[in-house]
Amino acid sequence: MLSESDLGALAITLKLALLTTLILLLLGTPLAWWMARSRWRFKFLLEAVVALPLVLPPTVLGFYLLVALGPHGPVGGLMESLGGRSLAFTFTGLVIGSVFYSMPFVVQPLQNAFTAVGRRPLEVAATLRASPLDRFFTVAIPLARPGFFTAAVLGFAHTVGEFGVVLMIGGNIPGETQVVSIAIYDHVEGLEYVHAHWLSGGLLLMSFLMLIAVYALNRRFSVVQP
Repeated sequence: MLSESDLGALAITLKLALLTTLILLLLGTPLAWWMARSRWRFKFLLEAVVALPLVLPPTVLGFYLLVALGPHGPVGGLMESLGGRSLAFTFTGLVIGSVFYSMPFVVQPLQNAFTAVGRRPLEVAATLRASPLDRFFTVAIPLARPGFFTAAVLGFAHTVGEFGVVLMIGGNIPGETQVVSIAIYDHVEGLEYVHAHWLSGGLLLMSFLMLIAVYALNRRFSVVQP
């Protein structure tokens, strides 16, 4: 019941969600570690910036990203001056917008996981002459692994369900920037409810299964912990 266009939108959506999640895990891990450990008095300002997409309307974020990445914006203009093209209405632009919009769904679970690790395990490792980098990779990350799983699942699922940001910055170009959420909107607008049901039902089932996995893993980890 899925058309070729629907399958293309699904492929773009999964590729977008996977890339966004990987980028956020790479960039968000050191940021979350610093936020969990830092005692800087103005840390709350950075935390507010990270959490901003939670309360900011997606179209507002998408609009300013469109302005920045467009041909007359600072980023898009620089790209064109270097012989490239602006990033608006491209898959790369979608990735950039998704990274900003899904950031709190990855950074906050990681920050909470690192905070829950506490200082004692790291201090014990330090008494055994473990370097700061060694303590991070061999103590902090293993103890925070449920947070990594939660962050990855939430970041992936949130990116899959994006609409406002991707529509503003990527438009609706089949085979390039059309994602599943926009394809569903197109089907509903065209009164093609059967196609909309198939796509919507698939996303509903996938999101539900992801949440079950997150809660099951967190429950199992809480039982294992003393």
